[in-house]
Amino acid sequence: MGDPVVNYTSRLQQQEREIKLLQDEIERLRDPQELNFMSSQLDELQEENSRLKYRLNILKRSLQEEMSQNGKAMLNINQCLQQIFGEAISTAYPGLENAPLMVTLNQQAKFGDYQCNSAMPMAQMMKAKGQKVSPREIAEKIVQNIPNNELIERTEIAGPGFINVHLKRMFVSKLLSNLLVNGVQPPSLKKKKKVVVDFSSPNIAKEMHVGHLRSTIIGDSMCRLFEFLGNEVLRLNHVGDWGTQFGMLIAHLQDKFPNYLSVSPPIGDLQAFYKASKKRFDEDEEFKKRAYQCVVKLQSKEPDFIKAWNLICDVSRNEFQKVYNCLDIRIEERGESYYQDMMTVVVKEFEEKGLVQLDEGRKIVFAPGQSIPLTIVKSDGGYTYDTSDLAAIKNRLFDEKADIIIYVTDSGQAVHFQVVFAAAQLIGWYDPKVTRVEHAGFGVVLGEDKKKFKTRSGDTVRLMDLLEEGLKRSMDKLKEKGRDKVLTPEELLKAQRAVAFGCIKYADLSHNRINDYIFSFDKMLDDRGNTAAYLLYAFTRIRSIARLANIQEATLHKAAETTEVLLDHEKEWKLGKCILRFPEILQKITDDLLLHTLCDYLYELATTFTEFYDNCYCVEKDRQTGEVVKVNMWRMLICEATAAVMAKGFDILGINPVQRM
Repeated sequence: MGDPVVNYTSRLQQQEREIKLLQDEIERLRDPQELNFMSSQLDELQEENSRLKYRLNILKRSLQEEMSQNGKAMLNINQCLQQIFGEAISTAYPGLENAPLMVTLNQQAKFGDYQCNSAMPMAQMMKAKGQKVSPREIAEKIVQNIPNNELIERTEIAGPGFINVHLKRMFVSKLLSNLLVNGVQPPSLKKKKKVVVDFSSPNIAKEMHVGHLRSTIIGDSMCRLFEFLGNEVLRLNHVGDWGTQFGMLIAHLQDKFPNYLSVSPPIGDLQAFYKASKKRFDEDEEFKKRAYQCVVKLQSKEPDFIKAWNLICDVSRNEFQKVYNCLDIRIEERGESYYQDMMTVVVKEFEEKGLVQLDEGRKIVFAPGQSIPLTIVKSDGGYTYDTSDLAAIKNRLFDEKADIIIYVTDSGQAVHFQVVFAAAQLIGWYDPKVTRVEHAGFGVVLGEDKKKFKTRSGDTVRLMDLLEEGLKRSMDKLKEKGRDKVLTPEELLKAQRAVAFGCIKYADLSHNRINDYIFSFDKMLDDRGNTAAYLLYAFTRIRSIARLANIQEATLHKAAETTEVLLDHEKEWKLGKCILRFPEILQKITDDLLLHTLCDYLYELATTFTEFYDNCYCVEKDRQTGEVVKVNMWRMLICEATAAVMAKGFDILGINPVQRM
């Protein structure tokens, strides 16, 4: 399938033909002078032939091992085609280094399934080297050198040099059978990686609000993607649980909540106390001094202050957990306090390497190419968010040994993280060519007035209020559609939660995370268009087909092993190819971390399925009695494959579909 084995086999066969021709020529000529020349050529060819055979055997063995280990993995067709065309290009133009490899999905089915567009940029590269060759000539030469493979039925050259690729139907059918027998398996993973995702990150003593929604949803989905692909993922909640604000709060509680050492106020009161303490801190110089004394005592870990701090943290955690339970979020808390003891070491390391400058009593670090410095020690000797984030990234690189670190925060923090990453590279903690460290920024949530999403009174929207409103509206929608008449109370409750939380998540994830998006319950609960409501209903309908035809799951499993998935109808062919693009979609998201691509794909899959179902009878019934008279089993299997991929897509998005809605 475009791998070196095919290439080496082809070259080996060519060598053996040339050897045979030379041997015949030697026999014919019998001229001593000619014989010496021909014999030397023959020796060279036989020597190269031996090397090729040796290399071919090694490649065949390694390929067999790989296939035996990864036979269940879903195949990325685009990657396979890239291998094939990569081989063809290197064979056709061995002297052209770094030749562009451009294989894309063909947008118009009449022109084929995929398209190789390498010929045009290759012509430009060759022109720059003084070689004038037309793109069409290059395309023809590439096609002539395509190795034998299982994927490609035929190719056509169109326009100036586009190579249209038509896939073999039998090959696509085999891949669908593999999916049905083995389930939706992740593509083959070359190396398991350690991935750290920093997301959600609310502040202790404050309620989670709508501003935390995007980080929580997007970060969780990224974790699910990397986990499905077979990586080890550490889900970190970098909560704001340390610093001056806790000195302020404890000093204020001493005055207003005397039993603060035995019990913490509830979260709503705690937030009010926090606001009041901040006002006093800004306006009252005496209170400010006392707050700083409380900070020192907290940082010195005096028992009473640690006890008060723990009570505040526990109340906050319990409130955060209510949100995480609703949204089905797993996350491990490592707040700013976790890195306190590491910060002294970090500052010392920067000082020892001569990277620290003094600026009006502050210790700052300028990273190359950055106009803003990091303040690693304040003029009063305290540490900052910069110090905390440097300690955190060092811990993740050296203690967690992360291969990939992703920070999911709003785009407003992009410059801060850019400077932190640059400083970490400056001190030699990581090489960006080896370790991937990335800030996945996102836009803000807007109200339907296109302004920052707030309550009518102008307050920030509490996240729990938002989730509870979602539950109320989803139940209203289900009752409007009469689902309360056909579902049991337990089924109705499951459907309510699936629709409410699924719609909230999908509305966020279906938008490009880089942009702001408008929060609208009416739009997200609409069962038309690219919404979770539409997809959940579509998924439920697909799952019901086998049930309505009275086909048991065991029957489908057995059929998957014995029934060929026919793709003769154009709608069968279109849907089959769409199903198998799933690994390509996951690869793209892994590269750019833009999850709306998966949402767009699931919507395309659902609409392509509708086209298939409207044109291809899966179950034929008697018009008079309504009894099933014929089941087209291969089409039932296509339904099953569609549902399986949709279910896995939902899982990566953190959406929980139900069997009945």
